Amino acid sequence: MGKDNQPKARQTKQLARKSGRREGYDRILIVSEGSKTEPLYLNEIRTKYRLSTTNVQVQHSQYGTSPLQVVEYAEHLFINGDENKYIEPHAFEQVFAVFDRDDHITYHQALGKAAALNGKLRNDLKQPVSVQAIASVPCFELWLLLHFEDVHAPLHRDVVYQRLRQYLPDYDKGRAGYYQQTCNYSRAATQRAEQLAQLTTAHNGIEPYTDLHRLVTLLTTLKT
Repeated sequence: MGKDNQPKARQTKQLARKSGRREGYDRILIVSEGSKTEPLYLNEIRTKYRLSTTNVQVQHSQYGTSPLQVVEYAEHLFINGDENKYIEPHAFEQVFAVFDRDDHITYHQALGKAAALNGKLRNDLKQPVSVQAIASVPCFELWLLLHFEDVHAPLHRDVVYQRLRQYLPDYDKGRAGYYQQTCNYSRAATQRAEQLAQLTTAHNGIEPYTDLHRLVTLLTTLKT
């Protein structure tokens, strides 16, 4: 038998990848605009519901924070994978790009690109892959605010932060634990988000709106 001359670190990575066991539910790739707030929140859900990292991967965009860059990085990561993150190419059934409206000039382009990719990519099982934009107008924090109150009129993100801190006084982007602090009110937040969806869409980009209830519901029911 020939001698294995691979560096030990590489052998360790390969062994870790091979030992990862896929569970019997969809494999989901989530790429977010934010590098801290959204990944921390979504990974907290993943941990609470004991979702395997082999099946559910949460990453922030390495291309930049504009919505179009988020969608483009999600596409790149799905197609090419990332050995350093133990992500295999084409290894998902669903892909989500999470981003805010804010003042981004590529917001509508990102919505369009995600829609164009939906059902066009194929995974390693030769199945069509769902690609979805998870947009928030004006920002992710609207979803948290909906846990505590109704929002009907357009708000600047600074006003959203201000009102959110009435309920979460220590709120700061980049801190962990906000799912735990808000999860008891998730049903009310979902109902409010669904009510907003009856009045407007992500494409309007002006009225308050968020798709995060769809992603949170998926993650919290994935194993049921």
